[in-house]
Amino acid sequence: MDTITLDPNEEDVDLVHCRIGKIEGLEVLQKAKTLSLRQNLIKNIENLESLVSLRELDLYDNQIRKLENLQALTELEQLDVSFNLLRKIEGLERLTKLKKLFLLHNKITNISNLEHLTGLQMLELGSNRIRIIENLDTLTSLDSLFLGTNKIAQLQNLDGLHNLTVLSIQSNRITKLEGLQNLGNLKELYLSHNGIEVIEGLENNKKLTTLDIAANRIKKIENISHLTDLQEFWMNDNQIENWSDLDELKNAKGLETVYLERNPLQKDPQYRRKIMLALPSVRQIDATFIRF
Repeated sequence: MDTITLDPNEEDVDLVHCRIGKIEGLEVLQKAKTLSLRQNLIKNIENLESLVSLRELDLYDNQIRKLENLQALTELEQLDVSFNLLRKIEGLERLTKLKKLFLLHNKITNISNLEHLTGLQMLELGSNRIRIIENLDTLTSLDSLFLGTNKIAQLQNLDGLHNLTVLSIQSNRITKLEGLQNLGNLKELYLSHNGIEVIEGLENNKKLTTLDIAANRIKKIENISHLTDLQEFWMNDNQIENWSDLDELKNAKGLETVYLERNPLQKDPQYRRKIMLALPSVRQIDATFIRF
């Protein structure tokens, strides 16, 4: 590793891709508010105790196996330990000012030890090995929850998340749309690449602007006529065959984008024209904008 010169007055410290194998010698960074150690060879979180002013710590893409030695960083608002080798969420109890936590692409099997992070607004746990949505009850400030590419089979234990506006559970094992009745502020729902057969259970999610249920096993567009704020509707790669189903979307006067490709409907030679006639507000069909 080349010698790295550190400026004690620097507030934003960027040590990306420096072949750092061990965190050491950073004590001089007393004024640092952000520290990025992305894309290095770090195996252990250590020797950060003196950096008590840190607001953001980025350890993305290293070789870290354990969340540890962070308890002194009580001012931390954002922590990213994505693309590492973590098996467990732990050691975050003192980080009560944390607003954003990114643990994407690790080997985490359980959602646990987050109950003290009551100010958390964004939680990213995509691409892990999680099977059950649990232990989120105290995270009442949560605005965005990302659980894509896990092994989750049921939508459950979300009732306490009244402030949630974005929920992403793409590429899991969900077969039934349920458990969302208390999420009255939800604006974006991403459920593509699951095994859902029926659109249901969205009665209380009247604020939805984006609904993505592409690549499921849905035969009918139904139970969404009350979603009048809908702007984006992603329904490609399903089994929709009746043009009358589009009537469900007519109350969404601000609907701009619909994806319906790779449904039986698309075989109709008048496919695009029929969508334009049924849904005059739409500006984009599949990946193509409408030319006027």
